[in-house]
Amino acid sequence: MKQVKLYNVIFPFWFLLFFPPVILVTLAGNFLIDSGVLLACYFVYRLADWQVELKSFYKQSILKVWFFGFLADIIGAAFLFITGILGERWGIPYEISSAINFDPFSHPLAVLIIITATLISALLIFWFNYRVTFKNLIKEQQLRFKAAVTIALITAPWTFLLPTKWFYY
Repeated sequence: MKQVKLYNVIFPFWFLLFFPPVILVTLAGNFLIDSGVLLACYFVYRLADWQVELKSFYKQSILKVWFFGFLADIIGAAFLFITGILGERWGIPYEISSAINFDPFSHPLAVLIIITATLISALLIFWFNYRVTFKNLIKEQQLRFKAAVTIALITAPWTFLLPTKWFYY
């Protein structure tokens, strides 16, 4: 008779963000945060001085910023999911994969892996916005770089670091 082990029956908090109906809240929350950061970038970096009108800037960029940000979050979550599920096959001890999924601060390597996933997402957010979203909208490369970095750092999926045990126990 084949034994079946059921590890991690409870999903990690960050994983639940991508399931209905929670995904609707996640999408709406991301849209609001992305809107706020995008508008802040417009005023902080004085994009009006570069012939970019606020309404036009917002309309031409918000959906791309939102979509690419969510796509980057999914890619970062996929990295965590694969690491958590296949970790033992790759030689990652159960204590670390369990920490990744439930309490990252219980093991330093789990924190490092989750920060890596967050940075992967942040780098993708930067790259998508610098190369695609703002490419024709912000001609000045230095301003485009600053806006893309700001959005990437603020909207990176920092929720990956939240311990799941806070929500289940």
